[in-house]
Amino acid sequence: MSKPSNDKTLAMRLLEGKKVPYEAHRYDPDVFVSAVEVAEAIGMPPAQVFKTLVAEPEQGKPILAVIPADCELDLKALAEAARVKKVRMASHADAERLTGLQKGGISALALVNKGFAVYLDRSAERFDRIGMSAGERGAQVVLAPADFVKVTNARTAALARPSD
Repeated sequence: MSKPSNDKTLAMRLLEGKKVPYEAHRYDPDVFVSAVEVAEAIGMPPAQVFKTLVAEPEQGKPILAVIPADCELDLKALAEAARVKKVRMASHADAERLTGLQKGGISALALVNKGFAVYLDRSAERFDRIGMSAGERGAQVVLAPADFVKVTNARTAALARPSD
């Protein structure tokens, strides 16, 4: 589904500039609030749609953890992958303040070159394409996991565990 260029997010323009193929999906951000609901709205399984969470190490810049919509972040696994002693989840307010993006619109693709370390859950490697926020609420992009890794310089690790 293509949109006029003035309707493109920063993440979409970044992908186009790097010649990365993607699909754009729009949904009503006031109706779909959870990542699982967003997956349903764009017609993909929750395990194939990834949410970006902001975690804070005891020292240093926040870390972006990109995990499946239907999972929770394993903070110990993220700390181990990032080679830090301990990380904690940023509050919604802190995540928005640190990234400059709204909850539901936080995307590693919109934060390239902002100094964030990006970690992608290894389960993404099972799929040809994964969905994620395009940098604003109501917009998703679907792209190859390898392209996401290349564009964001992400490292892959086992970060997610099933939600309770």
